[in-house]
Amino acid sequence: MALHSTAFCFSGVVSLPRNSVCFSQRTVRASAFSCPPLSSISRSNVQGKAFAGDALLDSKESSLVVCFGEMLIDFVPTTSGLSLAEAPAFKKAAGGAPANVAVGIARLGGSSAFIGKVGEDEFGYMLADILKENNVNSEGMRFDPGARTALAFVTLRSDGEREFMFYRNPSADMLLQEAELDFDLIRKAKILHYGSISLITEPCKSAHIAAAKAAKDAGVVLSYDPNLRLPLWPSAKSAREGILSIWETADVIKISEEEISFLTEGEDPYDENVVRKLYHQNLKLLLVTEGPDGCRYYTKEFSGRVKGMKVDAVDTTGAGDAFVAGILSQLAVDLSLLQEEGKLRDALLFANACGALTVTERGAIPALPTREAVLNVMLKSVA
Repeated sequence: MALHSTAFCFSGVVSLPRNSVCFSQRTVRASAFSCPPLSSISRSNVQGKAFAGDALLDSKESSLVVCFGEMLIDFVPTTSGLSLAEAPAFKKAAGGAPANVAVGIARLGGSSAFIGKVGEDEFGYMLADILKENNVNSEGMRFDPGARTALAFVTLRSDGEREFMFYRNPSADMLLQEAELDFDLIRKAKILHYGSISLITEPCKSAHIAAAKAAKDAGVVLSYDPNLRLPLWPSAKSAREGILSIWETADVIKISEEEISFLTEGEDPYDENVVRKLYHQNLKLLLVTEGPDGCRYYTKEFSGRVKGMKVDAVDTTGAGDAFVAGILSQLAVDLSLLQEEGKLRDALLFANACGALTVTERGAIPALPTREAVLNVMLKSVA
């Protein structure tokens, strides 16, 4: 089927009927992409200057990544493989994909900021403190006195995969207004990163579009991770149309195999022709994450796959965000990664390691790795 994406629009959203979608586990098949062994990256490269991020501490002012969207509290069961009703206890953890990415970048030694809204409540203050503790610029964070900070209960299956139950009726993140945006912060960014959850309702949708437009006009690179959370959308159709409504403005897009199937209405995410339907003419880099199997990358000039790192998964919450933090922390320092395949592959090995380390602990932000931890695990893998 031909994929039709909706043009970038600065108007309201159309109300659509409810629908439902069910994903089944897909079997990973062999691909046309080559998979060079991780050992092709030598110890000297890992120890030396194989990664653009080595210059992070010297260029923080010019390598700022601003992350726009939601920040919330994840409640994760302390015992895997149980339903919410059966779970004996929950561990409280800060979360929200854009905030996860912001903290992930800062943990890796980069420069990041978060723009979003939380409740003027104890959870909101706790989240603000976590950003500050992790050296994330929180000047763009706002507090709503009339709405609570969003909550999400996350059930962990025995394989570490997740199911979500959200409490947002409405939550503060949905109420961010365009007038509350810190446009100075947005315009001085190297990269503006965002998801699709902020597109679901007004007024946050208009704030999102205004932030992206201001960034684009200022020459800021736009990074998009749709981060599909179907229960939050009115219907599957509205989710698909909402996600695609801003597709063609992004410079960098990260997407999962499941999201490819969803956006293409069931087509094979391992078919290169299917993936190429999602590659628009203005896109500089399309990344497809495959969990423990690594990732695929596509540019106008080249494409390929970078092998993942095998670990024992405890909780996959935040793994994709850690991967995004890993690649954006490199890209913010050196945009030539978009043109030089060798450098891009090294950066993606680093990003894969970031994601792998994150699944070995519970929660998103608590599990995000430091740069030292990532380099250490990479050294061990090539020893």
